[in-house]
Amino acid sequence: MVTTNSANKTLINKKSVEKNISSRDKKNSINKWLFFLCTLIGLVVLIALLAQTIIKGAGHLTPEFFTNFSSSTPADAGIKGALVGTIWLILSIIPITIILGIGTAIYLEEYARDNVFTQIVKVSISNLAGVPSIVFGLLGYTLFVGAAGMGNSVLAAALTMSLLILPVIIVSSQEAIRAVPGSVREASYGLGANKWQTIRRVVLPAALPGILTGFILSLSRALGETAPLVVIGVPTILLATPNSILDQFSALPTQIYAWAKMPQAEFQNVASAGIIVLLVILLLMNAVAILLRNKFSKKF
Repeated sequence: MVTTNSANKTLINKKSVEKNISSRDKKNSINKWLFFLCTLIGLVVLIALLAQTIIKGAGHLTPEFFTNFSSSTPADAGIKGALVGTIWLILSIIPITIILGIGTAIYLEEYARDNVFTQIVKVSISNLAGVPSIVFGLLGYTLFVGAAGMGNSVLAAALTMSLLILPVIIVSSQEAIRAVPGSVREASYGLGANKWQTIRRVVLPAALPGILTGFILSLSRALGETAPLVVIGVPTILLATPNSILDQFSALPTQIYAWAKMPQAEFQNVASAGIIVLLVILLLMNAVAILLRNKFSKKF
């Protein structure tokens, strides 16, 4: 009798386990297809937007489009001034953000004491990463255009854009530095290296893939932002290229913005051509980030 009851309990437990497993498999399958549907919707929308942009703008991607300045005639409009200005802007942003962003991350993670002030600074930096870009545009207009008297120059725009992306660079660099195991540092100290030698020769090379990824993605965001440039007064149409960081300039986002609001329908196609060029630059920058990350990940 005892053996029969035990066998019945075992059978009931087995059925219960099989029922639970079956229920979990169904939930897992439902969640899998739900997530796949979410991904598919995003891809379909992205492909539709890309296809529409390429179809409308491909016809304007001629050699003259890259050698002409902007014009009131769609057929003669080009991106020479905006493209050169964008390159100036990128080259100005890079040293500012590398020095300030990575330097701040190193100080907060390696040198700063863990106290109330440091925690407030870290929380403030994280919160700044979510501030709308137009707020940074107003800040840049007040500090650099007005107070510092830089006008709507390359330097003023570079400093404004650096303020925009610095929080993201600092946070991503902090995470990359924090991910380096403490045992690696201790091994360096054990071999006689001081703190700075350990940071420069051990910690930074190991954290470089994460730092580079965050840096390139942040730079891509700065390249595509329009609101801060409009706020600080960057010209939407400028028939000249800058010769120094103190000169006026035009940029691809503001140029595309100017074409998109033109009343002539043909300018929408010209704007699409400008978007294609901007997307190619962004894709190239992201490709460089992936290659560098993979290279240093294999090395370290």
